[in-house]
Amino acid sequence: MQQDVADLVRLLDLEAIEVNMFRGVSPDEDRQRIFGGQVAGQALVAAARTVEPERSVHSLHAYFLRPGDPNCPVLYDVDRIRDGRSFTTRRVVGIQHGRAIFNLAASFQIHEEGFQHLDEMPDVPAPESLISRKQDWADAGLEEEWAKRPHPIDFRYVTASPFNRNEPLPPVQQVWFRTDGELPDDPVLHACLLTYASDMTLLDTTLLPHGTSSMDGSILMASLDHAMWFHGPFRADEWLLYDQRTPAALNGRGLATGRVFTQDGCLIASVVQEGLIRRAKP
Repeated sequence: MQQDVADLVRLLDLEAIEVNMFRGVSPDEDRQRIFGGQVAGQALVAAARTVEPERSVHSLHAYFLRPGDPNCPVLYDVDRIRDGRSFTTRRVVGIQHGRAIFNLAASFQIHEEGFQHLDEMPDVPAPESLISRKQDWADAGLEEEWAKRPHPIDFRYVTASPFNRNEPLPPVQQVWFRTDGELPDDPVLHACLLTYASDMTLLDTTLLPHGTSSMDGSILMASLDHAMWFHGPFRADEWLLYDQRTPAALNGRGLATGRVFTQDGCLIASVVQEGLIRRAKP
């Protein structure tokens, strides 16, 4: 799967077309709209390209405003809001067909020493002991569908996979993930790939108490907003545990939170997302 990872890295390597203006494209896939994690990852790349390399991203807040057209490039317009002594703030607007489809605020910080405490990682089985994502699809009789798609991210479900949810479940989902291939030693790239992957399973957590999943064709789902806080260094090509929970669903929306741990138990990111979850009308 190294080729799929290389393709994803190229997807995040934006073209600079003017000062503070970048262009990103979508993969050649049959999608109705651009995957939200792609837009968030590309926007973070655009922001980071305007920030001094010694400052790393520590938080981002994003709103998905309109469905992205996968057949049209996205222009990312970066606003250099503030360059302070410790913090740098950027605002990025993703634009298609003359309209904003995405808005990102990101903050970067120089490294500082100070108070420190971190949540402990839950006690879960090691990723090597769990079935692969490919086997999960094969067990569901979807080998041909699997072969049609690129798979740059390897997922291993600790809790029930989306193919095995036929009854209401506790509001908790745990997944190990990593890129399915080695990455360059670029901290910005690893942060952008974590941003990309963080959108892949989180909203599905909101359906656990209702005995269904994103594999149910009668459910309409879309990310509305997405926030992340980065706590420490990590590599996206090493196993990360995504511990996800859903505290609420109401008014056609679901809220989910996530904590991301390295395999040795260090908390490296926190995530919150609200999304649209609706039954499709007949």
